[in-house]
Amino acid sequence: MVKCCGKNTPSLMVSLGRLQALQNPFMGLKNFQRKLKRFRVKFLKGNVESSKRKGEEKYSRMTPISHGLHVIEDKSLRSGSGYLGSDSIVAQREQIQDQEVWMFGVFDVQMGDGIIRYLKSHLFDKKLNEIRRKSKETMKTAYLSAGTKLHEGEKENQGSIKKGSASAIVINGEKVVAAYMADYRAVICRDGVAKQIGKRQCRAKRHWPLNLIAGAWRMPNVCIIGCETSDTGNKPSTSEPVVRAEKIDSDAEFLILASNGIWEVMNNQEAVNLIRHMDDPQAAAECLTKEALTRISRSNISCLVIRFD
Repeated sequence: MVKCCGKNTPSLMVSLGRLQALQNPFMGLKNFQRKLKRFRVKFLKGNVESSKRKGEEKYSRMTPISHGLHVIEDKSLRSGSGYLGSDSIVAQREQIQDQEVWMFGVFDVQMGDGIIRYLKSHLFDKKLNEIRRKSKETMKTAYLSAGTKLHEGEKENQGSIKKGSASAIVINGEKVVAAYMADYRAVICRDGVAKQIGKRQCRAKRHWPLNLIAGAWRMPNVCIIGCETSDTGNKPSTSEPVVRAEKIDSDAEFLILASNGIWEVMNNQEAVNLIRHMDDPQAAAECLTKEALTRISRSNISCLVIRFD
């Protein structure tokens, strides 16, 4: 610690931590940006709530949304006879009552059209308040409707159609409703931690060792991992969509929608760690797909990254 004193000069205290920070101006730049984002979100929300009370502002401020997408179309690297074509990717913006609603999706060639048509005809012609209330229910119905039509096609063709998709609706930068089925996934990154939408989350629970109980069999002190199960169960059925709503707050960094070609060669946290440092969502999407190709994925490789800036 350095202390400078003079007759007419106030005492100046400079901590060692301050000096170290000055020596390395780039240290913790990412953390500073995230703290700034949290402050900005809280500040804007506080202003909106105050304005609503005073009746001065009708609409809320929203978190800026950016996205990037990429599809690997090299069919020669797929498994061969079962290959039906590359996935389709949708990124569409709708303006509803001066509010912004985004529809994102990664679909196989069988599922995409049915889901998109249903959402357009049953959701995007509604008022904003209705969209907020019914987006989750409508998303699930869209998946079930598209799946039913494909199932009927299977009966007519006497064959099995492999179907999968992952999609999301982002409402005014405040809320995201995500859905997926089969081996596709929707994974959100919150403060660096990957969370698969709708999957049960596990946390460590410390149990008392038996050697503290008189007369009990002695065993070493261990920490057992216990799981808190959500209402989705261990793994969703391939025929049943998983649909969940997530709040876009200061901890929400980005959302990954990707096909099974990504997830069969890397887990959720690997994918998040691979792209978290990238500010450009297009570069992030390309990074994930190319990494899956490098790891010799044999399924459709497609990815959409949505950043909450």
